[in-house]
Amino acid sequence: MKNLLKIHPGLFAVILFMSSAVPLSAQNIVKHAQPGFDVPRLEIAHGRIDSVSYPSTTVGTTRKALVYTPPGYSKDRKYPVLYLLHGIGGDEKEWLNGGKPQVILDNLYAQAKLAPMIVVLPNGRAMKDDRPTGNIMAADKVQAFATFENDLLNDLIPYIEHQYPVLADREHRALAGLSMGGGQSLNFGLTHLDKFAWVGGFSSAPNTKKPEELLPDPEAAKKQLKLLWISCGASDGLLIYSKRTHEYLAEKGVPHIYYVEPGVHDFKVWKNGLYMFSQLIFKPVDISTFPKYQYSEEGTPASTNIPGQKYPQILPDNRVLFRIKAPDAQSVKIDLLKKYEMKKDTGGFWTLTTDPVVLGFHYYSLLIDNVAVVDPSSQAFYGMGRMASGIDIPDPDGDYYTAKKVPHGEVRSVQYYSEMTQAWRHANVYTPPGYDVSVAKKYPVLYLQHGSGEDETGWPGQGKMNFILDNLIASKKAVPMIVVMDRGYANSPSGSAGNIFPEVLVKEVVPMIDRDFRTIPDRDHRAMAGLSMGGFQTFQTTMANMDKFAYIGGFSGAAFLQQGVPVTKMFNGIWADASAFNKKAKLVYLSIGTAESERMYTGVKNFHEALESAGIKHVYYESPGTAHEWQSWRRSLNQFASLLFKN
Repeated sequence: MKNLLKIHPGLFAVILFMSSAVPLSAQNIVKHAQPGFDVPRLEIAHGRIDSVSYPSTTVGTTRKALVYTPPGYSKDRKYPVLYLLHGIGGDEKEWLNGGKPQVILDNLYAQAKLAPMIVVLPNGRAMKDDRPTGNIMAADKVQAFATFENDLLNDLIPYIEHQYPVLADREHRALAGLSMGGGQSLNFGLTHLDKFAWVGGFSSAPNTKKPEELLPDPEAAKKQLKLLWISCGASDGLLIYSKRTHEYLAEKGVPHIYYVEPGVHDFKVWKNGLYMFSQLIFKPVDISTFPKYQYSEEGTPASTNIPGQKYPQILPDNRVLFRIKAPDAQSVKIDLLKKYEMKKDTGGFWTLTTDPVVLGFHYYSLLIDNVAVVDPSSQAFYGMGRMASGIDIPDPDGDYYTAKKVPHGEVRSVQYYSEMTQAWRHANVYTPPGYDVSVAKKYPVLYLQHGSGEDETGWPGQGKMNFILDNLIASKKAVPMIVVMDRGYANSPSGSAGNIFPEVLVKEVVPMIDRDFRTIPDRDHRAMAGLSMGGFQTFQTTMANMDKFAYIGGFSGAAFLQQGVPVTKMFNGIWADASAFNKKAKLVYLSIGTAESERMYTGVKNFHEALESAGIKHVYYESPGTAHEWQSWRRSLNQFASLLFKN
């Protein structure tokens, strides 16, 4: 025998104890493989793969197979055997090269999830020239897969039982395979119930016999089969063969597991088939669990998807499953908080499951051959200074920003010409529920600003501000108000004055809103707030115009303290007289996420502490667990809006 993989000698005693201590009790539902299940682990015990040659009277030649013996293998004990078959284009090494069965099984042994077993990987093409060369679909080569039935039963199994310490009865013999090998497993295993009690077909190919030929005596199968496993990828063109077998078995009342998972005809599906099937065999079986085997990690399409698009999906643990069709691409990555490499399957689909993603809204991009593009399945949002895809991870406590059956306001699009910039500009204006009904009623106004790299679409799009206000107003936690969201960039025609947005807001936008909407046009009914850059703009604007604003809010942004400059000297000394300022300002609000960058977090917190020391009344809020992101700002707006216009 040729040794391909050896056990680490120093681990032998531990391995032997572990393998002998594996419980053989019936398992609960075996879960779908998680990331890392097929990644080699150096710190665990490893089994061994040998290459063997056996005489085949069926073929009239010596044939080859691989044999996996488990960690702690000993000739002093006897083992059950799994015969694991390959597909039409492979040979005895196909599983080894494409499926890493030894890695999958080693990892499962390390978790004490397997009954110790020997696994035999034969060449299922029973002919003298059994290599997968030339036309693999030639009639003689296809026939050789049927001939393998005799080779398996009359040559290979007797050889294994003579050379290895195995339990030589049907209850300790399993047969499973992928594609053509899946068809062989069903054909041979169900025809020879006296030889096999455990049968598995992974993406079984068209060689699978019709169900009534496979199982002409369903009652015998009910009595003799310990486990019949049928699995396939949902996008596999061969699913019809697994489905028709499943439907026949269901009709005849033959217990079996039918497991359909996302995927096509490739090793991603087959490796999971081995992962799940191997954990169930050679153990007590509870057939009452069989109907529960459904793909349980099917995620929920993200709310930010284009309607009707299934991917990306958010899984129960907040990992995100992406699936992109780009058959001609050489490389596809997902840039979502970090960069992930995607893998391509035989159908031209690139897939990836991310790490768990924190709650709330996040921008992301596809990197196709290193070019950042928008995911065609996702809505696009203006962020990062360009259009980007976005995904919203649901927050269990996010009820306050979800659409409910309450009266809703409207977000109106307003175009206006700015004399100061000599250009047309755009603003979004939220009017509260009933605005067009109670035509005599006037409202206070909140001017609400976005952050750097975003624009006036950010708050209604990413921030869900309209739903936040709708829900607050419906529950009588907020005063009905108008909310104005303008673009926070404005340049003078000469281009020499920098960003003149504060002047544009005060001199043009506020007068326009008071003219075109039913506002209460005084400082006691006017507020301004913003996130990040918009928070700094808010303080820059309001501190110079306290005659126009009485409510002020900065979310993850307000004002940075300057070294050596006391807070009482900032903004022309407006905070030097705390008593006078506190009489003017009805509310000053500061917030920050606890997971924000150290510079931003300490900057806002230090500013809060400086205001506190100076006697400036204000509300300070830390959003637990959130960073410089929309979830921090949604929470902040929910609090801030509920405090407005009540003094």
